[in-house]
Amino acid sequence: MRIFETDRLRLRPWNPETEAELAFAIYSDPEVSRFLGTPDESVEARREKIWQRNQKHLELNEGSGCWAIEEKATATPIGTAILQRLPDGAGELTPDWEVGWHLKRSVWGRGYATEAARVLLEYGFTELQLPVIYAVANPENYASIRVMERLGMSPKGRTQKYYGAELVLFEILRSSSHD
Repeated sequence: MRIFETDRLRLRPWNPETEAELAFAIYSDPEVSRFLGTPDESVEARREKIWQRNQKHLELNEGSGCWAIEEKATATPIGTAILQRLPDGAGELTPDWEVGWHLKRSVWGRGYATEAARVLLEYGFTELQLPVIYAVANPENYASIRVMERLGMSPKGRTQKYYGAELVLFEILRSSSHD
């Protein structure tokens, strides 16, 4: 899986063997997992989830991924960024791609989600040649909706097409400058 760098961040694969406890600490926070579904019950459950996601993206071999967002200054993961195909309500992958992010609460409001998503959007448009990338959020997840707006994404209303939930849908199109 590719590694990406911005001024403040490095996006790289999560290591299930050495970082499961850190990831569990992030995702067991009820404020972080509030819009993500059921939180992990244990460090071992998070380790298994990291391993399964890494394997899934390797097997798909289409450029998708689930990256740890690491602060360069501390070399510590602070969350996750994704670029992957959206699942339908049954969990089957659709042809539609999404960008997404989850960050630990102590770093909210620093622009890290926007910074991480921008580098993945650039990768999706230039290297993967995706014509459109979506983002979805719970309608009450105002912080993520603000990130989508900052990224220049356009609201497309509500949908029940993905994840088996009613979500707000945003999209951004590959511009001619990416061709």
